[in-house]
Formats: sequence, structure tokens, C-alpha cells
Amino acid sequence: MIAESLPRHRPPHAKLLAVDAEGGIRHEARAQWLSLLARGDVVVANDAMTLPGSLAGVHVPSGREIEVRLAQRRSLDADAVHEFLAIVFGAGDHRVRTEDRGAPPPLVPGDRLDLGPLRAIVTALPVAPRLASIRFEGSAAQIWAGLATHGRPIQYAYVTDDLALWDVWTSVAAVPAAFEAPSAGFVLDWQALARMRERGVAFATLTHAAGISSTGDDALDALLPFDEPYVIPEATVRAVAHARAAGGRVVAVGTTVVRALEAAASRTGELQAGPGMATGRIDAATRLRVVDAILSGTHEPGTSHHALLRAFTDTRTLREADRQLDEHGYRTHEFGDSVFIERRTRR
Repeated sequence: MIAESLPRHRPPHAKLLAVDAEGGIRHEARAQWLSLLARGDVVVANDAMTLPGSLAGVHVPSGREIEVRLAQRRSLDADAVHEFLAIVFGAGDHRVRTEDRGAPPPLVPGDRLDLGPLRAIVTALPVAPRLASIRFEGSAAQIWAGLATHGRPIQYAYVTDDLALWDVWTSVAAVPAAFEAPSAGFVLDWQALARMRERGVAFATLTHAAGISSTGDDALDALLPFDEPYVIPEATVRAVAHARAAGGRVVAVGTTVVRALEAAASRTGELQAGPGMATGRIDAATRLRVVDAILSGTHEPGTSHHALLRAFTDTRTLREADRQLDEHGYRTHEFGDSVFIERRTRR
């Protein structure tokens, strides 16, 4: 697949590969994705707003330039913005491929980081030299203001233009929670929501702190996705129950929605409203309890996002889908093309 380098949410040439419940594969214009929905279905999207999580600054003990990419926090509470897990790079920015970025200066607990108007302390180094737990100084209001004025969206070298925040916000973005865009939701706009209603398809949201997709370190990438907090509204639980009662499907817009819904049902087998933490990977060994189909971006084999698709279909079908994605020149990453995969009825 080809990396999409232009930050456009709904380009007219966008493509969609659809895999049905029997493993059949077909190709559509992505604008036709609504035709894959049926009356009684419910579409669930992530309403997380992407944070400006890339912070340029200085490692005070060495005086060297660094870039800090925020990668995790433990709660979606608006006041819980002091402690983060972060990836720390040496001097440079997104124009250098993540895997080619230089290491940060040696970090030890207690090191101060000056990040524009923000000040942070390294509190721990969990498993790797560039993975750090940090704590911001000041009030929650000061931290939010510092992120807003100094931070910029996390970005990778394949996107050539500098990203603005609106480039990484979906049309339903509401809660500042994501570290990278829940980009499957770029297909949504207000016209699509109106057409869903006309077709008898319900729409609901949840909030899930979509994490980073790459650290530039193979060992760290193997740990992705990190644990990610979510909140499921009562209205979404009711919408899912109504769809089930009507014989409809639960269609997740993106891998983060799958993680949140399945985590929220993991204890009792029934979807539970409220906050929670999505842990571990979803893959071929996962028995899906809630989600019947996923609308997602295209993902490269070997990534955690690609492994999640294996929960919906078998290895042979997914390999054939990957082959056809390459053969038909699909574009990947957050501004690329899409796949729609129904949960397979026969294994």
C-alpha cells in the first residue's frame, strides 16, 4: 500500500474494500460506505478530540533539544492532565522518519524538561530509554493552556505539510482525549449522519483516548497499543441494546471503538456504561461480544491495528484482502482509504 501524504478527510477518489460475513471481497468508492448499512444497525464512533501532543523543548540537565510526544494518561478527567506516559526523541521533528530519529539525552528520574511554557519532571523510565513517565507542574488550567499554545499534532514524515489541529479532528470531535486522530471517523460528516437517520440507522458515540501508532523503536512498538481510558455513555448502551433487539448490527468506526466496546463488555459479557480502561490487544484469539462490523483505515500487516482485524475474519481472507489492497493501489495511514469488514459467520 501507498502512504497517503495529503491531509484530506474525504477526498473524492477515496476507495473502500468491503469484506462480507462469508469472506467475499468487493471494491467500492468510499462515498458508498453507507450503502453497506441496513435499517436497524447502529454506527458507533469515537468523539475524542486529538490533543496537540507533540512538544518541542529542552532537556534541562544536558541543555539538549528534545521532542516529547504524549502517549498515555490514566483518566479522561479534565483535571487529570499532570501525569503522562511519553515518547522522548532527540533534536529534530516529524520531517525525519520516526525510526530514524535520534535518541534523547540519557534520562533519569528527577530530570527537568522545559517544553515551551510547560515544565515537566521525569518521574520514571518504565521499560526503555525513550519511554518516560512525566509530570507537569502547575494547575490543570495552566497545563491545558500550555498544550494549546505550544503543542502541535503528532505527525509522521509521510505527511509532507505541517498539520493543523483541524486536520486531525473528526466532525464529531468533542472531548480532548486522543493522542493521534481516531482517523476512521474522517468519513463522517453531517450529511452522512442525516443519511443514516433517513435509512433507519442509529448513530452513537463514545470517548476513547486513541493512542500513538509508532514509537520508532521495534521493542516499544511491540507493546502497542498502550492501555487506553474510555467512557461509554448510557445513551450508547441503549442504542446498542435497541439495535440488538431489532436484529441490527453494531458497526464500529475505527479500532478504538472496538477496543472500548469490547473492554466494556469483557467482565460480564454485557455492555456496561461508564469509564474504563482498554488493556491488551484484540486479535484472532479474541471473541467479539459486541461489535459485528468495523469501518477502518487500511493497516499494514504486523501492526496492532491489523491484528485487530483478525478478530473479524480468518487469516486466508485477510491475506487476500491485503493482496487486493496492494494490487488496487489503496492508500494507507490516517488520511488513506478504508476497509469495511463484517464479523465472519463461519470459521
